[in-house]
Amino acid sequence: MQAANPRRGYILGLTAYIIWGLFPIYFKALQSVPAVEIIVHRVLWSALFGSVLLLFWKHPGWWRELRDNPRRLAILALSGSLIAGNWLTYVWSVNNGRMLEASLGYYINPLINVLLGMLLLGERLRRLQWVAVGLAAVGVAQQVWQVGSLPWVSLVLALSFGFYGLIRKKAPVAALPGLVVETWMLVPLAIGWLLLNPLANSAQPAFYTTTEALWLIAAGPVTLIPLVCFNAAARHLPYTTLGFLQYLAPTLVLLQAVLLFGEHMSNSTLVAFMFIWAGLALYSVDAWLSLRRRA
Repeated sequence: MQAANPRRGYILGLTAYIIWGLFPIYFKALQSVPAVEIIVHRVLWSALFGSVLLLFWKHPGWWRELRDNPRRLAILALSGSLIAGNWLTYVWSVNNGRMLEASLGYYINPLINVLLGMLLLGERLRRLQWVAVGLAAVGVAQQVWQVGSLPWVSLVLALSFGFYGLIRKKAPVAALPGLVVETWMLVPLAIGWLLLNPLANSAQPAFYTTTEALWLIAAGPVTLIPLVCFNAAARHLPYTTLGFLQYLAPTLVLLQAVLLFGEHMSNSTLVAFMFIWAGLALYSVDAWLSLRRRA
């Protein structure tokens, strides 16, 4: 087994989260293509590129394990539906001026994971975790009170990704084979959508001479490269370290929303973010203290 190399782990982890954080620039380049159509192509090209990658990046016995455990295939079908819904919401939010809400959703996500662990896995929350989740809840409630409606983009992103992680925990399949199987299960739906929408941009032969076509084809590697980097980083770094690095992606999304794409951060949104950030700070302190106790 390869010895852990923290320096390599940090480089790979930072690469993964920086790419995820810069996704809005990629999706803005496809703003003329409807969000559903982008996801259709993301499914098709991820399935294709993922299959090619599996030929070179060996995962011995993964297909035999799935074949012998059909329940895992059913679980991957469910997790694939969740990740497709997450992708669709994210792309729609980026291309409809709702990047701040998307960023908020991924800040909330770690705290949603803690809550799901308590409610569905019987995990007990430590005192600081209770306070962290409470602060996040106050941040969301404050948004509801000020805006008069739920920040649905944030909640859909946080909950869909939280349940996705929970379901994948129940199906112990390596990251790349799991994603390949998930996307292949969605391929019939993607092809069906193209057949039912003959007037779609990408259903026209002339479309494939445009720049947008190249961006759509790039959806395969753009989806897989950060996943491969993250998977490799996980072998070299403690999971808690990866947990801290994950805040980089929504921070980059937040900065792009305000500085690059001119989204306005109102005082009420800033207050909501401050509650979420305070919750995340406590969550991080709790994780660090827990790690020290175990050490």
